[in-house]
Amino acid sequence: MKGVVLAGGLGTRLDPLTRVTNKHLLPICEQPMICYPLQTLRHAGIDEVLLVTGREHAGDFLKLLGDGRRLGFRALRYTFQEGSGGIAEALLLAEDFTDGCRICVIFGDNIIEGHIRSEVDAFAAQQSGARILLKEVERPEHFGVPRFEGERIAEIIEKPEHPPSRYAVTGICMYDGEVFNIIRTLEPSPRGELEITDVNNTYLQHGNLTHGVLEGWWTDAGTFESLDRVNRLVSEGGANKIGQVLSRTDRS
Repeated sequence: MKGVVLAGGLGTRLDPLTRVTNKHLLPICEQPMICYPLQTLRHAGIDEVLLVTGREHAGDFLKLLGDGRRLGFRALRYTFQEGSGGIAEALLLAEDFTDGCRICVIFGDNIIEGHIRSEVDAFAAQQSGARILLKEVERPEHFGVPRFEGERIAEIIEKPEHPPSRYAVTGICMYDGEVFNIIRTLEPSPRGELEITDVNNTYLQHGNLTHGVLEGWWTDAGTFESLDRVNRLVSEGGANKIGQVLSRTDRS
């Protein structure tokens, strides 16, 4: 299985910090934000990763991360998304890199307390389809929210005014090679983007979507509130079970 980290976007909710750098390069305690999702993938046994970012700061990621070997990756590749056509459009850029392999996708601002190794193994055991990871949150209306019928997800609703459950679809999803064909069938949403929720709902309609629930805390870091929260959580107990991705020698 290969990994894809989606680290584009304009980060407007973190303005003015993002006027001078990509959101995913902002510090979380002693590391840049992007190191945490990379660490999540590496701890899951994934050692080939594509990082998708925007054109303006692509060189900054390359300067920081290099070829990925000092982070434990066999290969770390890069590409960039022109404009802001949505998460699903950004994922489509990974098609050549994946070369038919299954993929684990993680948003570049998603940080977790634990690990996803068992979830990756569960997806590997699936014959086909997709698997999404959920987490119970206080304000699900800010995320894609599953509506359940019994223990089965019936549909996923993007940022519902009245959430049908307390669960959010996190930015950690796994897909088979069919995901790229699905993306090509999508129409832009009212905000002009190709939505990852539409991808997940298509798998759901095909009867090919499973889900798991993350243990430990999970947060994105896309607002000042969540950025402050994740800094506190990491400083108190760390993320991804172990220490830092970059050694002090690397940072000197």
